[in-house]
Amino acid sequence: MAQDAIVERDRVASLRGLIMNTTLLHAEIKEANLSYMLLARQMIQDDQATAIFRLGISEELAELIASLSPAQLLKMAASNILLCGFRFDEKLLLNMITDYNKDRMMSQAHTAILMAGYPMEALAA
Repeated sequence: MAQDAIVERDRVASLRGLIMNTTLLHAEIKEANLSYMLLARQMIQDDQATAIFRLGISEELAELIASLSPAQLLKMAASNILLCGFRFDEKLLLNMITDYNKDRMMSQAHTAILMAGYPMEALAA
């Protein structure tokens, strides 16, 4: 009987930890979303063409983000789905960005040139 109580207590503690981890993860995602959306909107307002390139989004999406009201922006950010994502599907691009053994500025320039040749939809996907 005592063994059953210990097992049940451990099970409840494990579930409580899982729920807390999930809650913490959702809170972190919401915070990242809000930061990303605020940054994206500011970049678009400052220089739309550069923002489109750096964010890897279409002009239509840039205009949509720029037109969001603060309430709409907060509602989007409150999602438990991460709104931003990695754009580096190709190992070559990832290696060029992270390769610190070579001249960093040259590596970033090469990466920008390669990414400029990609269709916008492929980068945003």
